[in-house]
Formats: sequence, C-alpha cells, structure tokens
Amino acid sequence: MDWVISDELSLTVGTVVGWVSAGAMIVGGIIPYIPQYRQIRKTKDAEGFSLLVCLALLVANTLRIMFWFGRHFEYPLLIQSLIMNVMMFLMIHLCVSVRNRSQLVQARQRIFLDFDAKHFWNWTDFQSYFDCILVFTIATSLLMYIFIDYIVFVETVGFLALFTEAMLGTPQLVKNYRNKSTEGMSISMVIMWTGGDIFKTTYFLLREAPVQFWVCGSVQVTVDLLILSQVFIYRGNAEPKRTGPHRGD
Repeated sequence: MDWVISDELSLTVGTVVGWVSAGAMIVGGIIPYIPQYRQIRKTKDAEGFSLLVCLALLVANTLRIMFWFGRHFEYPLLIQSLIMNVMMFLMIHLCVSVRNRSQLVQARQRIFLDFDAKHFWNWTDFQSYFDCILVFTIATSLLMYIFIDYIVFVETVGFLALFTEAMLGTPQLVKNYRNKSTEGMSISMVIMWTGGDIFKTTYFLLREAPVQFWVCGSVQVTVDLLILSQVFIYRGNAEPKRTGPHRGD
C-alpha cells in the first residue's frame, strides 16, 4: 500500500514539475527583455541596444512556428515563439519611437517599401518593420505548405530557426566590440539570457526535443558568456567609442 501512495506522490510531483517547467519555458524567454525595455523607456536612449537582436528573434521564432506544422513539438515551445514575437515588436516600437523623438532635426523618412538595401532594418517607422516580417511570414508559410511532405526541407527549417536564435546575441556582441563599451546595454538582460538559455538547453535534453534544439541551445549559451565577458573587459569604458555608423544603430 505504501509503495502505491509513493508512486502516486511521485507522479503528482512529476506532473507539477512538468507544468512549472513548461510555464517557465513559455514566459521565461521574454523576461530578459523587460529590464532592457524599462531602461530604454527610462533613459530615452536606444543606442545601446541593437535592433538586429529583434530581427534575429523574429526570424527564428517565425521559422520555428513553421517548423511546428511540419514536425509537431511541445506546445509550450510553440506558445513561447508566439509570445516572443509580440515582445520583439514591442521592443522595436519603443526603440523607433525613442529614436524619432531624440532627433533634433527630422531625418528623411526611410521605409520598407523603399527597398533600399543599405537601410534594411534601419527604418524610421514601426510599420516598416511589421510589413517586413509579414512578408517573410507569408513567404515561409507558402514554402512550408508546398514542401511540408519533404522531411529534408522541414528539418532544414527547424535547424535554421534554432541556429538563427542561437546567434541572436551576435549583433549585440559585435556592437559592443565596435563601441569598445557595453554602455546602454542592460547587464541584467544578458545575465537573464544566460540563465534562461542554460535552463532551456537542459530542458531540451531532458525532454528529448529534436537534436536541433539542444545543439543550437549550447551555441546560444556560448554567445551569452562571450557578451558577459565583454562587460568585464570594457568595464572602464563609460562612453561608447564610435567607429562610424553601422546597421543596427
């Protein structure tokens, strides 16, 4: 009788842990961006945050959603992707608003429909960013609909989704290197990135997610650690040392 109760208790505990882990996966991804969002809103300065981070996450999570239609993985990971896209659009809207308000002289409007490659992802209105991702979503949806029965295509989409996400910190890493400073970047955000990515990669391993998930998760943790090392290396540089304009500013 005791062993029956023990088994039921273990099952209950396992179920609770599973639900907690799933909940952490769903909301944990957006938590690191809350300190950065609050910092930009408070300081009215978005120069320390690279919008290419938002591009990487929007592309990665849109591809991950497409991957789900070809190979169903756990619902918490799907929901996480949907919520993350919403958060990235909120970040973009804030950054664009702050930059437009901070300009003493109104610059010439640059929009997505100009199709000017040198200003890609450096537009002056929020609608352009939304339109770009909408076009990307429609294109990837059509391709997945046409090639959904081809396993190689589906697995490639899954790999691209997770590899893109794994490299999301790279724009911030490069921006810090060019400026020789981490001024304007939320250190709390990067610490949360690292902790969340370690948890996420462990979750992938324990839940036996497709191999793309945990391999790319390991790469993501490595990039996070490199950014944290920049905080130590550039700790004496209070002001960014500009190297000239570059994409993502």
